Amino acid sequence: MSNTVSLSFTLNGEQKSIDVPSSVTLGDLLRGDFNLSGTNLSCERGVCGACTVLIDGKPIAACHTFAFEIEDAEIRTIEGLEGDDGTLDPVQEAFAELSSFQCGYCTSGMIMLARALLDRDPFPTDATIKEWISSNICRCTGYAMIIEAVKLAAIKIAENKKEVRK
Repeated sequence: MSNTVSLSFTLNGEQKSIDVPSSVTLGDLLRGDFNLSGTNLSCERGVCGACTVLIDGKPIAACHTFAFEIEDAEIRTIEGLEGDDGTLDPVQEAFAELSSFQCGYCTSGMIMLARALLDRDPFPTDATIKEWISSNICRCTGYAMIIEAVKLAAIKIAENKKEVRK
């Protein structure tokens, strides 16, 4: 019986194949094998949200997901949000513009969560934003500026879509 699994998946738009021990988590795979350090590991129980990545567009705790679960999936990390030309994603822009972070440890997870929310609901209510971000812990900001950043990002995304249509 083998203790390794062969995986094929898409990571930030690129097809990847790798053999990994069956016990490796997605968080360890991203950080260790692919040098994607934006996925922060904190509680390692799937509670804090610092390690949030998108798997097939859904926010998932990378610390609590085994790597073998991502076979044929599309994984998107904070490093995969910026455009091919290096431009920041509107969510990243909004967080930076409003300084919606302090220590920054939870920021990548919050941004990934916000991106997933805005992909599903382009103009969420404050109540919806609060419900979504309640799954991630921030010990510094009190969440007010994070909520404002999500609302600003919604506007930026809508403006970008209008520009594309022109």
